[in-house]
Amino acid sequence: MADLSKKDLDKITKDIEAEFPNDPALQQVHIARKILARKAELNGLSFFDYIKQLEREEKEKSLVVNDL
Repeated sequence: MADLSKKDLDKITKDIEAEFPNDPALQQVHIARKILARKAELNGLSFFDYIKQLEREEKEKSLVVNDL
């Protein structure tokens, strides 16, 4: 899976902080959403498909751990 560059992360953070200057909680929610959207884009997936892929990977990890 492709990962975000420091530059991408800094830009997302700066843009969201400017958009919601006095609301850190709302900033965090929007930053998280933008990060997921950018990672989906880098992986050539829609936002929804990327979330489903993450869910599948986590489910597979939990199955492996439970088998031990």
